[in-house]
Amino acid sequence: MNAGPQSLQDYELLELVLFSIIPRKDVKPLAKRLLGTFGTLLGVMSAPVDQLKHVEGLSGSSAVQLKAFHALTQRMLVEEIKQKQVLNSWQKLLDYCRVSMAHETREQFHVFYLDRKNQLIANEPQQTGTVDHVQVYPREVVKRALELSASALILVHNHPSGDPTPSQADVEMTKELVAAAKTLEVTVHDHIIIGRDGHASLRAMGLM
Repeated sequence: MNAGPQSLQDYELLELVLFSIIPRKDVKPLAKRLLGTFGTLLGVMSAPVDQLKHVEGLSGSSAVQLKAFHALTQRMLVEEIKQKQVLNSWQKLLDYCRVSMAHETREQFHVFYLDRKNQLIANEPQQTGTVDHVQVYPREVVKRALELSASALILVHNHPSGDPTPSQADVEMTKELVAAAKTLEVTVHDHIIIGRDGHASLRAMGLM
């Protein structure tokens, strides 16, 4: 308490969380086992329940409680970009996307819908695909933008491989979406790809 959480190693922070879930038990070996299995704190928190409960010492109910901490973190991060101009809160947007998507085992495509002031109206998943592909339908994205009276979009999807480098299919899909949105005067600010190794912005790379 005197030194603050920055004085603790990752396994010690995880140990504190686990002790609240599994009281009256030495959970240090479990904390180290989880980090050894999933690599990082974010890897542990992002792991599916089915994988977590197979780690020795963690029951199914304990795995669900651990996932609640992950959900709580996501809720706090998304609150940080609500009622604010998202373009002025770019790092917070990236933090949220990394926590929520970087360790997903299948590709997911999300859309952030913004109003005329670039404030967040909604953040919605559009599609979930396979380990290396997700099918996106520009017509459905634009249709939803009209339903929400959105003036701008930010596209986000993840690469489960960990490498956020955009593929040619990513670039072509983005151009199709930009063209479809433009006909209805909806702006696509960026398409961000999230990976465990970082992120890529198609706007910054000059690919849209």
